[in-house]
Amino acid sequence: MMADATLNPLLQPWNTPYGLPPFADVKAEHFVPAFEVALAAHRAEVDAMGSNPQAADFDNTIAALDACGRVYRRIEALFYNLTASETSSALQAAEREMAPRLAAHRNAIQTHPALFTRIDSLHGQRERLGLQPEQRRLLERFHTDFVRAGARLAPAERQRSGQIMERLAEATTRFAQNVLADENAYRLVLRTEADLAGLPDFVRAAAAQAAAERGVDGLGVITLSRSHIVPFLTFSDRRDLREQAWRAWTERGAHPGEHDNRALASDILALRHELARLHGHACYADHALTDTMAGTRAAVNQLLQQVWEPAKACAEQERVALQAVADFAEQRARGESLDLQDWDWRYYAEKVRQVRYELDEAQIKPYFPLDRMVEAVFDCAQRLFGVRFVEQPHIRAYHPDVKVYEVRGADEAQIGVFLHDNFARASKRSGAWMSSFRMQSRNSGDVGSTNSGEALPIIINNNNFAKGAPGEPTLLSFDDARTLFHEFGHGLHGLLSNVTYERLSGTNVLRDFVELPSQIFEHWLGEPEVLKRHARHHATGEPIPDALVARLHEARRFNQGYETVRYTASALIDMAVHARTTGDALDVVAFERAELDRLGLPAAVGVNHRLTHFQHLFSGSSYAAGYYVYLWAEVLDADGFDAFVEAGNPFDADVARRLKQFIYASGNSIEPTEAYRAFRGRAPTVVPMLRKKGLLEVSG
Repeated sequence: MMADATLNPLLQPWNTPYGLPPFADVKAEHFVPAFEVALAAHRAEVDAMGSNPQAADFDNTIAALDACGRVYRRIEALFYNLTASETSSALQAAEREMAPRLAAHRNAIQTHPALFTRIDSLHGQRERLGLQPEQRRLLERFHTDFVRAGARLAPAERQRSGQIMERLAEATTRFAQNVLADENAYRLVLRTEADLAGLPDFVRAAAAQAAAERGVDGLGVITLSRSHIVPFLTFSDRRDLREQAWRAWTERGAHPGEHDNRALASDILALRHELARLHGHACYADHALTDTMAGTRAAVNQLLQQVWEPAKACAEQERVALQAVADFAEQRARGESLDLQDWDWRYYAEKVRQVRYELDEAQIKPYFPLDRMVEAVFDCAQRLFGVRFVEQPHIRAYHPDVKVYEVRGADEAQIGVFLHDNFARASKRSGAWMSSFRMQSRNSGDVGSTNSGEALPIIINNNNFAKGAPGEPTLLSFDDARTLFHEFGHGLHGLLSNVTYERLSGTNVLRDFVELPSQIFEHWLGEPEVLKRHARHHATGEPIPDALVARLHEARRFNQGYETVRYTASALIDMAVHARTTGDALDVVAFERAELDRLGLPAAVGVNHRLTHFQHLFSGSSYAAGYYVYLWAEVLDADGFDAFVEAGNPFDADVARRLKQFIYASGNSIEPTEAYRAFRGRAPTVVPMLRKKGLLEVSG
């Protein structure tokens, strides 16, 4: 263990461009000793605040709490970004060691008796303190944080709450590492031309590139990256191989061995139930929802049920159409009908889509090269919000694939730094997400801050696109491009933040508000003027034909029953498993199956996430009893984008100004319901969301 702090780059000033982490100098063995120093320093700061002989006031308690622990926070941000995006066995070992220790530290800070006494006293006087709105919001958020962490519990209960949080941190870390291990272990090797039957050139190229990267003999490899598995299930004529791939994908974490997540998920649920009971709630869902816009299970379930039955009806109509195509194909090939299964849906849906809309993914993807789609998100951000992204090719991040950009405002002043990490690799967890190395605030003297003391945000977007072969472009599906826009919307939420206090900055908002900035930004991808400007053929540079744009719009509701059922089923399972009023051991696979049967999940549809690999729920607590938030935010984003529709211009300056001010820039400085009303001029309505999904007629 490295005892000398002068040898540890994590503990030295980061004299790097923009205050970025010193990526080239940091090794896995630096983290544990650096954390030990940083945690002790943070705890000393908090102890000093708690024992301050001066009476508590906003500056010496609330603002001071927001500003403290900067070294610890920057190390933690780097640590968790690397364990997610560029991990190793050494980093995973450090993660397993540090997860419970970091949880214990956070718990010690947020249940610090002397500090909470000061916060609680200020909270009780908040009406009389003459605070500015943002100051009052910060006081209220910190008070809520401490109460939810257990600061008001009796000593024995507070101690037990802390023990639970440590065990949860350890268990959720193991859950995530198990999923990654399963994903990395699987390879469907395509050895013969027959194994490639039905695969268009772009899928073949991605599979060949995956084989080359892994040193595998054969014509190609299909991994469990979504950018591999979904195209394979969509196009492969080999039903036997589709079934193999589908089973591997859906059974992650659900098989005997060291990476089995079944008992681990049950343990996590039991710990969460005990935690909820300590806080006086009958179930974990009730505990989690107390600090959300929804507030109650009843509100969540009302929204989910509003979509569930119409979506099932749509999915059944879609299934009938798919079954007819499947039966026709099987009758011609083998003289028999086919019982449509989960691994068949995407394959036959693509056949139906091609017939109905004359759309072929192989025809679409050449118009969506990654580089042009990145230009598209940057251009939309500039036209809407006046920000510009300037690549800094001389700066190397933690992996050669990561690009670094300086972000400049309308006056050309720097407002932040953006890192783009777009490709799948074995050292990176699956999915797509936004994170940060530093959040924006004006309450900091942190490295990278301006002379005025403002810390400029350093934001990162992670995607998992299948990388093109050397010298060839990376081509995106329309869904991939939507993911790019979605995550960039989160990125803008961090970059455009304009608040004083870090606790209220950027994406530090209520969970069912955080998806609004990301989901509303998806709308610009579908705008014809954006497509005509940026969707250009990678070889010829020709813009996407008007007829193809028209067919894409005609098909935008196609298969929405399937997609909505898969999402809503996962959200309903999440609520059901966290609404249990017992902490008894649970067979999560049997529970999931019984609940889906009770709900009437249509045949051959499946769910977005099985519980044994449902990382939203079990790799952390942020989305536990909270997967519904995507639909909650979809109500807001559909209603919100209608403001541009009503203005007659997707780049209307006045609507964009309000969107930036109240949604992207305000962070958590304004209560979310008030922020939305300030942007839209009224409360949201569910009708635009139902209309967007094509469910309005069915629900009516």
